[in-house]
Amino acid sequence: MNCAFLTRRHLLVAAGSMLLTATGMMAADPPPAKETDKRLHADGKSWKLNKAVIEDTSRPRVLLIGDSILGGYMNGVIKALDGKAYVDAWMHPHAQSANLNKLLGEMLDNGPYDVVHFNMGLHGWQAGRIKEGTFEPLTKAFVEVIRTKLPKAKVIWASSTPVTVKGKPTELDPEINPVIIEHNRMAANVMKELNVPVNDFYSLLVGKLEWARGDQFHWKPEAYAVLAKTCAESVERELPEAIKK
Repeated sequence: MNCAFLTRRHLLVAAGSMLLTATGMMAADPPPAKETDKRLHADGKSWKLNKAVIEDTSRPRVLLIGDSILGGYMNGVIKALDGKAYVDAWMHPHAQSANLNKLLGEMLDNGPYDVVHFNMGLHGWQAGRIKEGTFEPLTKAFVEVIRTKLPKAKVIWASSTPVTVKGKPTELDPEINPVIIEHNRMAANVMKELNVPVNDFYSLLVGKLEWARGDQFHWKPEAYAVLAKTCAESVERELPEAIKK
């Protein structure tokens, strides 16, 4: 009797798990992420997927992807889109790689999403992190993962923000910032080829270095407010027409 009961129970649990997985309710959270470069940190937050609480399944859904810069502007975007779309935010420390593209595919199972807005780049400037000659192919593959998993979703890319001298926020870092510029250039080429709209975060802040916080990578609230407004407006333009009215 007990064995039979346990067997039936296990079957029911397994069936329930399969159903939840099929509907996307049990999509896996990202595995714990670490950044070995102590200069690059989550800026008081944590590397994880922040999920919106879905109450109205007819409302569009948005996924924001980025590094710690996303941690600075995501709440502004969530507030701006309140009542218009549910916003998930995946903040991670990964640079372009096959592993990142694999993780991305798993993240998208938390959708479906109507718009995916992403920025990444502040964790890929160190020599050797991205193998020479692979930046553009890996970036292209990143976009293709989104389009394969979410063929109806709109995709928006944002360039990486400037890097300043530690303790001298109004000066651009002479070693790191040129790498950021080059990576932005290569990524922009990919977006042009794939017809992906661009938010030029770099240009928005390079003339406002007084908004840099002084730790090389992060920014004051004034800067994040500009990024949030730019991101939210671009996302809203891509939402279904009925939601905009």
